[in-house]
Amino acid sequence: MPPPADIVKVAIEWPGAFPKLMEIDQKKPLSAIIKEVCEGWNLPNPETYALQNADATNFYITEKNRNNIKNGSILRLTTSAAQMAQQLHERIQSSSMDMKLDALKDLANSSRDITFAQEFINLDGISLLTQMVESGTERYQKLQKIMKPCFGDLLSFTLTAFVELMDHGIVSWDTFSVAFIKKIASYVCKSAMDTAVLQRSLAILESMVLNSQDLYQKVAQEITIGQLIPHLQGTDQDIQTYTIAVINALFLKAPEEKRQFDGDNVNILDCPLTEMAHILAQKQLRSIILSNVIRSNKPINDEMAHQLYVLQVLTFNLLEDRMMTKMDPQDQAQRDIIFELRRIAFDVECESNNSGSIEKRKSMYTRDYKKLGFINHVNPAVDFTQIPPGMLALDNMLYFARHHQDAYIRIVLENSSREDKHECPFGRSSIELTKMLCEILKVGELPSENCHDFHPMFFTHDRSFEEFFCICIQLLNKTWKEMRATSEDFNKVMQVVKEQITRALTIKPNSLDQFKSRLQNLSYTEILKLRQSERMNQEDFQSRPILELREKIQPEIMELIKQQRLNRLCEGTCFRKISSRRRQDKFWYCRLSPNHKVLHYGDLEESPQGEVPHDSLQDKLPVADIKAVVTGKDCPHMKEKGALKQNKEVLELAFSVLYESDEYLNFIAPDKHEYCVWTDGLNALLGKEMSSEFTRSDMDTLLNMEMKLRLLDLENIQIPEVPPPIPKEPSNYDFVYDCN
Repeated sequence: MPPPADIVKVAIEWPGAFPKLMEIDQKKPLSAIIKEVCEGWNLPNPETYALQNADATNFYITEKNRNNIKNGSILRLTTSAAQMAQQLHERIQSSSMDMKLDALKDLANSSRDITFAQEFINLDGISLLTQMVESGTERYQKLQKIMKPCFGDLLSFTLTAFVELMDHGIVSWDTFSVAFIKKIASYVCKSAMDTAVLQRSLAILESMVLNSQDLYQKVAQEITIGQLIPHLQGTDQDIQTYTIAVINALFLKAPEEKRQFDGDNVNILDCPLTEMAHILAQKQLRSIILSNVIRSNKPINDEMAHQLYVLQVLTFNLLEDRMMTKMDPQDQAQRDIIFELRRIAFDVECESNNSGSIEKRKSMYTRDYKKLGFINHVNPAVDFTQIPPGMLALDNMLYFARHHQDAYIRIVLENSSREDKHECPFGRSSIELTKMLCEILKVGELPSENCHDFHPMFFTHDRSFEEFFCICIQLLNKTWKEMRATSEDFNKVMQVVKEQITRALTIKPNSLDQFKSRLQNLSYTEILKLRQSERMNQEDFQSRPILELREKIQPEIMELIKQQRLNRLCEGTCFRKISSRRRQDKFWYCRLSPNHKVLHYGDLEESPQGEVPHDSLQDKLPVADIKAVVTGKDCPHMKEKGALKQNKEVLELAFSVLYESDEYLNFIAPDKHEYCVWTDGLNALLGKEMSSEFTRSDMDTLLNMEMKLRLLDLENIQIPEVPPPIPKEPSNYDFVYDCN
């Protein structure tokens, strides 16, 4: 007979004693179980003891997480979290260096457990640690020269404990003093600093900047780009990653209003966001990252790839201001740029005011602007009033004309000599191409939380976006000629060019020259071959009998998808709790009961390796109580104030289950696939339509597969659009065999 579901068999350890095998009744209070264990070993004062997991985590067992105990688990009887916190609080203030060091080491390890962290924080432990840092541990700093390794360990464990405690989100970051920030910044600015101390100091600065605009101001007053760059020139990839993370955080929180800056030691606080690119170039940050990180001998890990991606996105986002700025047709300085394009193309000397009549000059301008390919030949400034791409398109055109003058003149003159209908309009093409490149690179969007999609080639040039444009505008002109396009084919050419660019980017070229070489192999002819090959792999049957068969099969496929979604909900998913720092994730798990009646959910200490049993999830939500499922900006947790609120990807992964009057259960899916699975499954439970893009994709895949299976014998046979005619009756029926 199987044991009751509430009984868990475990082994409990105690130093100096043999492990005790016992059965834990999950219905009994945890205090009663601890009392029973203490009585078995004749230990007084059971209220001063607690149970821990006897694994690498050493996390305390509490009433909240006790359901995670599995049969065969090994637990440890130990000092309670409150008493342990009190002891460590006293020990870290010891006058003995060795005792203090051991206490801080134990504190750094124990602080990972939220149960202990809460108790230590209740003793004002965070303030104690910050005071130790602010004072610079002066008593021991005097001995630093003769005890340098010990001092480094002391400070390292202090900062590690601080980071672990703050990661639980119990204490607000806004509570820290300027003296503490200055001390942390000083560890970052020192040329020779213990690696562990430097790493944790960078992590603290990153969290400060991301979690508080007020702390951003204070940190930015203490840190300059010049002080961070030496950390990128070392060989420790973790230090490099944390350094780029701090730069990204400062970059992300930089104010948009314009301010002044001066000299090499420019302070980030005094920088306008739009001038950040000039500072980064001034400090040669890009070239240092390229040579010391991207082109180093060490493989780039996921966290470094993410930080490089974030830096890439934030750098391109500096273009947003120009992208969303309309041209003022009355602004003479802006009109002079168009005159400069005309002058470079046709080598026209500036005519004096007296040379020819006004009508003659206007006619000449109109003719030249037509050759330049502007839509408005009379006043080309009007072409740049569309946003996006706004003035960014004109900036790109001027850069191309000045830095690739021969190619610019060739394109303009080459198209000027063609028939009007075969002319590739340089002006219109440049405007639409700039808009397309902004869409491909997602200019203006905040970086994704989980993306690692950085392109090494954009770190090889200080004006990488402009150079990217110059390559692509020449590609567009080449493709136009290969397609023998006319003005009516403009949109078709742009579609082909977009496909050429996106296909070339998928191989992650290491340089702009490699990107250009890849485009040479993606001619219009090659694109047609690729399209034809892909089309053959997914045939599109359009005849009426086939369409009728598809309609008949579709409900069966939809029911199959519905069952798959519900089965996935029954398996459950681990969801991540969004925090400002990515390295210390918190998790919770949710799954549907096998009878589809209840949602079981609960917090986890770490990401599970497999499915989490229903009985270990302490919270329940009956499906019958669910009123609605909302997504994106309609979710309650997306309406709250926070740094992540504007992150587009987080918005796309957010959904909430509303129940009762004003209660809700909030989700952030780990990826787009899980988002679609859960929203589809929840809508299916409520009897609503499954409308996600993955449902449409699955429907197409399964439907095409089923169609091919059913029509397997009809391969290479043309199916008529109308039924064939009925043949004439035979003259006799002698060929009929009488079965009787």
